Amino acid sequence: MSEPKKMVYTLDDIPKPFTKAVGLGIQHVLTMFGATVAVPLILSPALGMSPEQTAILVASVMLASGVATFFQVNFGTRLPIIQGVSFSFLGPFFAIIGLTIAGGPEVSMQYIAGAIILGALVEMFVGFTGLIGKVQKYVSPVVIGPVIALIGLALYQAGAPMAGQNWWLAGTVIVLAFVFALILGPKQPFFSLFPMLLAVIGAYLLALVLGVVDFTAVTASPWFRLPWGPGGWILPWGMPKFEIGFLLIILAGYLASMIESYGDYHAINEAAQAPPLTDKQISRGIGFEGVGCFFTGLFGGFASTSYTENIGLVGLTKVASRYVVNIAVILLILMGIVGKFGGLVATIPGAIVGGLYCTLFGLIASIGISNSAKADLNSMRNQMIMGFILFMGLSLPYYFQTAGVSFEPLWLSNIVVSIGSTGMAVAAILGLILDNVIPGTEEERGLHMFGEKKKS
Repeated sequence: MSEPKKMVYTLDDIPKPFTKAVGLGIQHVLTMFGATVAVPLILSPALGMSPEQTAILVASVMLASGVATFFQVNFGTRLPIIQGVSFSFLGPFFAIIGLTIAGGPEVSMQYIAGAIILGALVEMFVGFTGLIGKVQKYVSPVVIGPVIALIGLALYQAGAPMAGQNWWLAGTVIVLAFVFALILGPKQPFFSLFPMLLAVIGAYLLALVLGVVDFTAVTASPWFRLPWGPGGWILPWGMPKFEIGFLLIILAGYLASMIESYGDYHAINEAAQAPPLTDKQISRGIGFEGVGCFFTGLFGGFASTSYTENIGLVGLTKVASRYVVNIAVILLILMGIVGKFGGLVATIPGAIVGGLYCTLFGLIASIGISNSAKADLNSMRNQMIMGFILFMGLSLPYYFQTAGVSFEPLWLSNIVVSIGSTGMAVAAILGLILDNVIPGTEEERGLHMFGEKKKS
């Protein structure tokens, strides 16, 4: 068995010169930008927002992502993991919008902010009390591997369909990414450090030549956002409104997000070749994810969670430097304050983002498969459990999306549908039950490695 490729920059390394570190930070921003902007662009029509309000919403999301990432990288898991908007919350957000839209987009956003803040308090409690960290001894690679794999595989609907908007652009990203990372990269380290950034730049230049770049977002974005007042950094939509029913709805999104983040922590730890995760690391990660969501509510964005796209980037470039991610934090905050920055990056055609997805999401799935190898893959017990939860993690969400499941009470129905529609949550819940009920040795389950991990 070959040794894993050595890291170019580990957690504490500082890439030099500074321009190289900035380039690596920009690459993180570009990788997460498409998904970060996708959620506000999906929700703004439902909210009935004007172009100006949409530009403020996008800027708010970028600012919130930067602040949430700062807390996670420096105080949470202290791993190089970007925080951004989670698709797990789309169902709850649409439900809240449907019940409040009569009051206008500002009122709906006030209720969404209130639900995010209340849910963040719950997530902070789950994290900082150590509840989430204590379950690590019950979560083996038999469960972790398929959950990580589903983080990438479950996003298949955002890959080729998005790339299909313009296959010339998407194909350029895919081809250049492979050429830079795997052909030129081994010969010239520069290409292995910036494969995705160079691929995006190459495809964007082609888009300019083809005349398919739309600069409307730049026009609609303000130059600077002030801290206070309508459209400002803090409470851009007004004071949050709190409703207990909306909290119960959004908790489904938080549950799915925490399960997804648990898998993400293992994935980024694997990609960064860091020491084994500890209970306290996981607890801090979830706790500070709650802190990030609390500030997200204040900044008028949407709930934040760990970003799988950037895990694939770390695995591809072998750059796990926290310094680089902190540069990305500064860039995200600037994009949230200087509206034209966000508007300019928003001009990247969706097909280019789709090319990024096609390249990176599969890499996340392969990281999950390699994590599963820590368990005994020749065991029929493990094969049946892993195969079942992997299949159900793909099949059950499709059932919920197509069967129109609904029952009374409605709030409970929303929770069940939200969880059942999330492949990672389905696989994690079924896997935790089967892996801990069906007898198996620690060596068979791959748990023997945890006996050596530090508790600090």
